[in-house]
Amino acid sequence: MAGENDSSVTEFILIGFTDQAQLQLPLFFLFLLNYMVTVVGNLSLINLICLDCHLHTPMYFFIFNLSFIDLCHSFVITPKLLMSFVSEKNIISFARCMTQLFFFCFFVHSECYVLTAMAYDRYVAICKPLWYTITMSPQVCSLLMFGSYVMGFAGAMVHTGNMVKLSFCDSNLINHYMCDIVPLLQLSCSSAYANELVDSIIVSTVVLISSLIIFFSYALILSNILHISSAQGWSKAFSTCDSHIITVAFFYGSGLFTHLKTSSDGSMCQGKFFSIFYTNIVPMLNPLIYSLRNKDVKLALKKALKRVAN
Repeated sequence: MAGENDSSVTEFILIGFTDQAQLQLPLFFLFLLNYMVTVVGNLSLINLICLDCHLHTPMYFFIFNLSFIDLCHSFVITPKLLMSFVSEKNIISFARCMTQLFFFCFFVHSECYVLTAMAYDRYVAICKPLWYTITMSPQVCSLLMFGSYVMGFAGAMVHTGNMVKLSFCDSNLINHYMCDIVPLLQLSCSSAYANELVDSIIVSTVVLISSLIIFFSYALILSNILHISSAQGWSKAFSTCDSHIITVAFFYGSGLFTHLKTSSDGSMCQGKFFSIFYTNIVPMLNPLIYSLRNKDVKLALKKALKRVAN
């Protein structure tokens, strides 16, 4: 792959999250704990949804896919991040770097579309309850998820394909803990203008479309809630949406701060800090948000623990 794009660089060195020696060991154990909680939390939620028939509904089908994406996302990013804290040189080959970039883009794009589908699901559940089982049929839900993964795959292919075409012939030090688009473009010794333009168009399109659908879904939900007279109806409607709103706020908020483009080293450090939220913190929090704030999941968990105890 390195020869195809005339690059003299065959491997990269990931600088990591920080170069401060006194923080390496504490951060290693902190992110190791984060990794363990993420894996256990998402695997547990996936198993609960699979095993409990009461959770075989469209909403939990989407949560299942969200947990699957978060789990895979952590497998792609965190092991190399942990390596950067305990090794002198965190080396990654060109091929593995492009592979990590592909799967990183694939899961981030897919999560955007899954969160969008979840917003539509909440809209139908609250605004069109009598049509819910027909509108959100298993076939429709499967098509929405299939479309999410296909669109994620297409976006990742474009990002990675554009990156492979670039030449890397000078420095091989990536100022990041993973192979991300911006730090790789900064290393290219060929013109990256076309790449930057295409990447910006793709990211802007994904964010704009998903944000608009989520915004209009919740605008219609809010309009519907305002017509509910009982306090119990208000509470039920808000409890249906609050977990999704929290997840969207964390995911899109951290992504927005990360991808505000500047060229200074200080901004790259800030970018790495904010990227930790959607690469590590959000995948860890999602199963906690959807379990601790959800009566059905808590009930399913209690049943599962009773079966284990007996």
